[in-house]
Amino acid sequence: MPTPVNVAVIYYSSTGTVATIAKAVAQYAEKAGAEVRLRRARELAPQAAIDSNPAWAANAKATADIAEASPDDMVWADAVILGTPTRFGNVTAQLKQFLDTLGGLWQAGHLADKVYSGFTATSTAHGGQESTLLALYNTIHHFGGILVAPGYTDPSKFVDGNPYGTSHVAGQGDIPVGEQTLTAARVQAERVVKFTRAIKDGLAAEH
Repeated sequence: MPTPVNVAVIYYSSTGTVATIAKAVAQYAEKAGAEVRLRRARELAPQAAIDSNPAWAANAKATADIAEASPDDMVWADAVILGTPTRFGNVTAQLKQFLDTLGGLWQAGHLADKVYSGFTATSTAHGGQESTLLALYNTIHHFGGILVAPGYTDPSKFVDGNPYGTSHVAGQGDIPVGEQTLTAARVQAERVVKFTRAIKDGLAAEH
């Protein structure tokens, strides 16, 4: 039997693009043999702001049954795949707020030696995909995490062109997640599960 691997997919999404990618990443991680928790970061925006955007309100309603992320999900996970749309080339306040609550776990060493990876979406092709993922990964270095990005390890990566993580150009919400992004999500999820299992096996062999 292969070594069991726990993967937490923790994301924030306003209008639904990143939520769609998160669900795909979770499904592909499960198909690769992982036990998966799909979790969303708690919404911080006022209800009036959400209600003012029909897509935002629809996504909030559609994903209400997905549990909010908690520190326990980080402890449980062997690998954490984090998703966020870009906000001025950076991580959303909602996901950053969740990460900022993890100081106690970090101080106790509970976030180290886990595998981490990330995915994102932007409105435009050069709207901050790389900078958002790189900003997200700054936190991982502080955790003492093991960063497993997709790189150019699969022919499909030369098509989507992002070695840092899965990314999608959504326009104004009018460009749905398609095969290119779903393929990137599969490659990334499979790679995370593969190396998480290898690391767990390697650490276990030391004892």
